[in-house]
Amino acid sequence: MTTHEQYTAAFWDERYSGSEQIWSGAPNAVLVQEVADLAPGSALDVGSGEGGDAIWLAQQGWRVTAIDVSEVALGRVAARAEAEGVADRVTTMPVDLFAEELPGSHDLVTAHFMQLPGAERPRLYRAIARAVAPGGTLLLVGHDPEGMPPEAEHHHPHDMFATAEQLVTELGDALEGWTVEVAERRGRDAVQPDGRPRFLYDAVLRVRRPR
Repeated sequence: MTTHEQYTAAFWDERYSGSEQIWSGAPNAVLVQEVADLAPGSALDVGSGEGGDAIWLAQQGWRVTAIDVSEVALGRVAARAEAEGVADRVTTMPVDLFAEELPGSHDLVTAHFMQLPGAERPRLYRAIARAVAPGGTLLLVGHDPEGMPPEAEHHHPHDMFATAEQLVTELGDALEGWTVEVAERRGRDAVQPDGRPRFLYDAVLRVRRPR
């Protein structure tokens, strides 16, 4: 399997179809921390998965567009939004990040743990940044290469992991005039698939586009 095949609709539809639920359903902790001081507006959740982040944002008053390559995952987002009473604030849309433009212009654009291939990451994150409205916020969170377990190489080549500083460099002039509000390595306690505890680091980048 090539790296790009890991990002296709067929790959992710098959993965989601193999289980009733893959992710915890809870919002990412960094998202909760970093949007606490933002006034709710329009949000774009890139790679939304089963919608933990999108649903939480909607519950805080955001109007959310949840995009993912998998329509199976998006069906779960829509069903949960209905069950949680926020269907009027959550729109789902299938988007192949590798081949399609991102929809709209948003006050908040967020992407968590997509772990994009290093060779294509600058292009893809620049495309994500273009979806931020003037005065809006871009929040990118991924696994920092520091402290990643050796077994991670079985699922993700090492070049898929980047520090926040690397992301700033790769975005380059796409951030010209933007304000870098957070660019750091942030530690957290995690649990391995076998239940053992592990300490990991996240690369957290939060930047604001000028008005």
